[in-house]
Amino acid sequence: MTPQRQEVAGPDEIEHAFASLVKGRAQGLIVLPHTVTLDRRTQIVGLAAKHRLPGMYPFSLFVEAGGLMSYGTSFSDLHRRAATYVDKILKGAKPADLPVQQPTRFELVLNMKAAKALGIKIPQSVLIRADQVIQ
Repeated sequence: MTPQRQEVAGPDEIEHAFASLVKGRAQGLIVLPHTVTLDRRTQIVGLAAKHRLPGMYPFSLFVEAGGLMSYGTSFSDLHRRAATYVDKILKGAKPADLPVQQPTRFELVLNMKAAKALGIKIPQSVLIRADQVIQ
């Protein structure tokens, strides 16, 4: 396989990026986290399905929209940890004194309907490692 890089700076570039991937005979898709890709996840997942490109996405929201799989930070864990910061600040802590934290919980989410549509059989060893399997 030869990797192809397609940069998307705005929503109007998504169709062109997919056209370039198809022209270059891409065999799969890895979408990186960005406000544009998150905002246009339904369009991206739809184009991936239309062009039969299996995709790996940064957040489970893409898989819930019909994408094949995601591996990324857990939003619920991030929100829970942010709430502890809000609590500390409301109790008088100075925000500048609170340490910056990196995500610690990551989740693998699989969409079996998308896998079936693409003709992909997900190995049992991957299924048992998944945090969530969408049927």
